[in-house]
Amino acid sequence: MTALGSPARTLRGLLRELRHLSAATGRPYRDTAAYRYLMKAFRAHQVTSEKLCRAQHELHFQAATYLCLLRSVREHMALHQEFHGKGERSVEESAGLVGLQLPRQPGGKGCEP
Repeated sequence: MTALGSPARTLRGLLRELRHLSAATGRPYRDTAAYRYLMKAFRAHQVTSEKLCRAQHELHFQAATYLCLLRSVREHMALHQEFHGKGERSVEESAGLVGLQLPRQPGGKGCEP
């Protein structure tokens, strides 16, 4: 995991992932319990002055870790759907998956001079 950014950036990332999750259910993400919990927790740990607050740093670290998990799960599912085995593939389809093209014969298959 990379260095922690600002808490606002982490919150925006979490809300983006909630939108991706709620798109599958068709329910607005603002109606979920996760949204209400996140907003309540981030508002409760806002610091208005320059004082250090251990609870705020712990919340931010946990939120960033959870954001990493949600993003990784979503990207894993996208990769799984793209490359999931669909049975036996032809040679052309297999080559296309890795970005290759098979050479073509000048007169088509089985062309004899």
